[in-house]
Amino acid sequence: MTGGKSKVLAGILAILFGGLGIHKFYLGKVGWGIVYILFCWTYIPSLLGLIEGIIYLASSEENFDRKYGRGRAF
Repeated sequence: MTGGKSKVLAGILAILFGGLGIHKFYLGKVGWGIVYILFCWTYIPSLLGLIEGIIYLASSEENFDRKYGRGRAF
């Protein structure tokens, strides 16, 4: 890792707490985190979190860093 966000931590947060959007808050996507919290009762965010967690863990460090790491433009 080159100093950005950890893809492993993001993946674990998405798999375990994806229904509450914790991984979105960790990655700096606060708006999406709030949407996940608002819809947590539907279990859709839990399913999406599981899928996103697998995607985060399966992506390469370079791709993950490019999207969420230090080089990301806010």
